[in-house]
Amino acid sequence: MVTTAAPPRRSRSDEPSLGDIVTAFPVATLVVGPDNRIANANVRAETLLNMARSAIIGSDIARTLRLADIDGRYDVWNSQKPLAAYDVQVHAGRTAAMEVDLMIAPIPDFDGWRVISIHSKSEAQKLAHRRTGGGTRSAMGAAAILAHEIKNPLSGIRGAAQLLDSGDDDGASALTRLICNEVDRIAALIDRMQDFTTERALQCRPENIYPLLDRAAEVAIAGFARDIRISKNYDPSLPFALVNGDALVQIMINLLKNAAEALVQAERPVTRPRIRIVTSFRHGMSVMLPGGKGNASLPIEILVIDNGPGVPDHIREHLFNPFITGKRSGQGLGLALVDKLVRDMNGFVQFQRDAEAGETVFRILLPMGIA
Repeated sequence: MVTTAAPPRRSRSDEPSLGDIVTAFPVATLVVGPDNRIANANVRAETLLNMARSAIIGSDIARTLRLADIDGRYDVWNSQKPLAAYDVQVHAGRTAAMEVDLMIAPIPDFDGWRVISIHSKSEAQKLAHRRTGGGTRSAMGAAAILAHEIKNPLSGIRGAAQLLDSGDDDGASALTRLICNEVDRIAALIDRMQDFTTERALQCRPENIYPLLDRAAEVAIAGFARDIRISKNYDPSLPFALVNGDALVQIMINLLKNAAEALVQAERPVTRPRIRIVTSFRHGMSVMLPGGKGNASLPIEILVIDNGPGVPDHIREHLFNPFITGKRSGQGLGLALVDKLVRDMNGFVQFQRDAEAGETVFRILLPMGIA
């Protein structure tokens, strides 16, 4: 009788190799060589592409992952920079077109070698995405209606209050000032909602972002974050960014206010509440523009970091959607406006929770401008 030896069991002290890690990685992952041929693929990639590993390895990446809605597709696969492409339609292997996120990362010290991860969207996420799209359109419609039906009467109320203020009665003056202040506050809210209705392109130009960040920090320190320590860690060599100055100030005020409210409204008081503004230059970071417009390099990084409790799990996937908030008195417009303004500047904003450091991080990536 012929017996075969069982494969040796590994000791618990053995460390897994990089190949072991790629094989077990819970996201479809491909390793691509300088000739654009796939050198390795994990089990998730086999499942996603509906192809055997033997058929995947050696195939051309551009033929195996056929991009449906991007011009110059071979430029994507020949990029030697980190690249993120979101909501891309691809024909993968023998499957029908599907919507995925692609992450392309060059392997340091190995020219032309890249790791490509393919993040597919589940049916539940697709349904949520459709609901989000409808919610955004509803928000835009509601903003237009509110602006028309409320803002015009508000200006009349403010004018009438000013006419009533004769200046002789201190009590009456205080009341009219209160009316004017509340009218201005409501008008400002309507202005914020109106921002969702405009499709006008932002006028961007190369700017030094540090005066803009400082202005937003001053507003925060003078008001909603007066009891919170705000520190700045700026990269002194950072070049100009291609931005709209007013929009960037608004973005930063919204993120600082979001962080301050998270610290103040935490169920468990934060012993030493703090917010950090950090800037740095990210070499090679780029994203794929929608509509087949090519790639945009986004080397300017701005981080807003707080040591609060973070975002509730149930809203993390929808954090930048209108009317989504985890705050008792929140309106759910601040982060949605941040997302819109950053995208209008061809940038990108993302959220992450650093559990080990106990910090919440909002990251903004912006294009570089030439002064």
